[in-house]
Amino acid sequence: MTTAASLPETSSPLYDRVVEMGGHYAGVEPDTEWFAEVKRLAVLRNATILAHNYEVPAIQDVADFVGDSLALSRIAAEVTTDTIVFCGVHFMAETAKILSPEKTVLIPDQRAGCSLADSIKAVELAEWKAEHPGAAVVSYVNTTAEIKALTDICCTSSNAVEVVESIPADREILFLPDQFLGAHVKRVTGRQNLHIWAGECHVHAGINGDELAKQALDHPDAELYVHPECGCATSALYLAGEGAVPPERVKILSTGGMLDAARATGAKEVLVATEIGMLHQLRRAAPSVDFRAVNDRASCRYMKMITPAALLRCLVEGRDEVFVDDDMAAAGRVAVERMIGIGQPGGGE
Repeated sequence: MTTAASLPETSSPLYDRVVEMGGHYAGVEPDTEWFAEVKRLAVLRNATILAHNYEVPAIQDVADFVGDSLALSRIAAEVTTDTIVFCGVHFMAETAKILSPEKTVLIPDQRAGCSLADSIKAVELAEWKAEHPGAAVVSYVNTTAEIKALTDICCTSSNAVEVVESIPADREILFLPDQFLGAHVKRVTGRQNLHIWAGECHVHAGINGDELAKQALDHPDAELYVHPECGCATSALYLAGEGAVPPERVKILSTGGMLDAARATGAKEVLVATEIGMLHQLRRAAPSVDFRAVNDRASCRYMKMITPAALLRCLVEGRDEVFVDDDMAAAGRVAVERMIGIGQPGGGE
């Protein structure tokens, strides 16, 4: 296996422009020269570039594959290149390493964290498990490798209900870390012995019910695509229940589910409640539909740390490599594979 340190020396005429500014890498514009350099350097390093749906459009456009974190991690395990450059946040690159331990996994900026993944620590989960001996731990795939290693089975937003329903009805469940996804699962399954960790994604939690209600009122013919991590998911169902929006227009969907719905929709306008980077892929999937953000400020600062300059730096320097302890990776892999065994995880997060 090659490592980042042993990869061929690379250089680029754009590299001298890279500067660190305000906690992220800047100084390089995503023009045609940058695009060509990224592609050239990727070939030189025998690397596959993966980009999450929430990245800026230029990063999505230059990537070999775009999707949700789990789908990309599974692609990472399937491609034949030695190196994976994961344009996303840190836990996503960890998941790719867990599923493809023999490969070198790089992230363009290792400081790109996640407020949701950081909302529970391994010591907190261990204490919670001790309070509920015998409970099954169901962890959203948007968690760190440490948490996955303490998990019985992972889930995605599209298969969380199916995963919970696969567990015997009389067994307690500890569901983590997202409280809004947990509430959605509890509402759908009616599972009363499901305990929910009070974590959240700061971006999704900030998309509130008042904003959704106002947008729905201003755009009465629009469909609503709402991610279950959103603080407004309950409000969306309330609007449907009260008749303010026809129920068939309210769709609680993962990112992959949103793309499937976009390709099939007959609507002219869709209101989207998730991180704004998703709009780029939705517009590509259905160019004739007017996709509008419920909250146009819903931008993840961690995702946006993966700048054109950061990606160029990563490919030139072979940094930053992601490592996961072998035992931790093996335990986390079991939790992910159990999830996949229950049924295809669909659109991931």
